[in-house]
Amino acid sequence: MACFRSLAKQSINRNFTINRRWKATLPALPYDYAALEPTISGEIMELHHTKHHQAYVNNLNEALVRLDEAKERNDFKTIISLGPIIRFNGGGHINHSIFWQVLSPNGGEPHGELRDAIEETYGSLENMKARLSKLAISVQGSGWAWLGMCPISGKIRSVACSNQDPLESTYGLVPLFGIDVWEHAYYLQYKNVRADYVQAIWNVVNWSDVERRYMSVKPTL
Repeated sequence: MACFRSLAKQSINRNFTINRRWKATLPALPYDYAALEPTISGEIMELHHTKHHQAYVNNLNEALVRLDEAKERNDFKTIISLGPIIRFNGGGHINHSIFWQVLSPNGGEPHGELRDAIEETYGSLENMKARLSKLAISVQGSGWAWLGMCPISGKIRSVACSNQDPLESTYGLVPLFGIDVWEHAYYLQYKNVRADYVQAIWNVVNWSDVERRYMSVKPTL
């Protein structure tokens, strides 16, 4: 795939904090749990952050300790078996660390070069929202819908990822904005009507952060 390059190191450095022992930590939210109401309830945000995201962090750290121990023993069977666990929980940590940042109680619309890039690719902002919303609603089971940027071509793309697969290591795209469509992200409030949640989330997009992500990659083209 054209957008693939050596992204593993960049993904780690960009999306979550580690120390010398590869210990991930739960990032603080940049707003109160109730700040995104009525779009997303404070109860959902607190459970999502302190329970679900924390579980990914805990499981990732445990798997990394086991990986270090397996390396010391030259236990290749265990090293291989830990791959899917690290991908799932590491992806959950990466994805959620982005998700909290690309939401904001202020809402608004994109401007400047990001808006131009969206309109160049999709024709209009509304077309982009419709495309990404359709992907999010159509995810079978659990996963994410992403607006991403190819760091080689500079083109914006919209794709869906299953479960907690990270966008960069799956498609080679830099994440700009993502919609979490795991049921824990919306079920307490929207029940089984995922479409209502997806439509509402556009009210709380932190377009300033999305633009920052876009511009941080664009100058390297």
